[in-house]
Amino acid sequence: MFNWPIYFYSLVAIGLFALIGWMLSLVRDNVTHVDSMWSLFFLLVSYTSALFVFDSAPRILLVLTLVSVWAIRLCAYLSWRNWGPHEDHRYVEIRRNNEPHFWLKSSYIIFGLQGVLAWIISLSLYGAIDSNAPMNALDYFGFVLFAFGFYWETVADWQLSQFKANPLNKGKVLNSGLWRYSRHPNYFGECCVWWGFYLIALAAGAWWAIISPLLMTFLLLKVSGVSLLEKDISERRPEYLAYINSTNSFVPGLPKN
Repeated sequence: MFNWPIYFYSLVAIGLFALIGWMLSLVRDNVTHVDSMWSLFFLLVSYTSALFVFDSAPRILLVLTLVSVWAIRLCAYLSWRNWGPHEDHRYVEIRRNNEPHFWLKSSYIIFGLQGVLAWIISLSLYGAIDSNAPMNALDYFGFVLFAFGFYWETVADWQLSQFKANPLNKGKVLNSGLWRYSRHPNYFGECCVWWGFYLIALAAGAWWAIISPLLMTFLLLKVSGVSLLEKDISERRPEYLAYINSTNSFVPGLPKN
């Protein structure tokens, strides 16, 4: 049975964390750190749920371990990537489109919205934690899919950071390594991570958590991922048009030429 009180407690934890992040943005006059907070929202849901479930079942320990590794890695990477006083160009545009009083609006269009989205997507984590069903083959399939996605995303992020670190590559397009087979291999890896979490939730009987990977996939493809990044990138990098014509957008595949 779905335990609404426990799931609600995790929303309270997310709300408090989002409030702290918003207050920090007022001090910094910069909301970019919400990117670093994103994965920590899921960590909060997982540990808050586990605290109230109060069990040390193998599946709970598995989920807590996996979400911790994923969240800490992503938070550290995004914090390093966004380090500095300058606001990310995505948020600069959002700020410009929501003046006046962006300082107030950001509490719900940036921090509140991301917190609620994370809360909904975390249904897979909650479903896997709040269950006493024994582990089965689906748990192991979920772990394998998570491990593959985590590896794929981590390698893609590393390759991109190495490419950007070379000043000779400024304005150029990364089309080697995993980026030779997909224009967004990091997002593909992230997608696999969440379908892996869902398989673990499904093993626990939480079939209703399907909204979790579906929403994450939709966000990656149509909202904050592929669509947002490619909206104007060809204007900034003319070579990207050729890259689009030769390389799959999301699911990896052999180059077309």
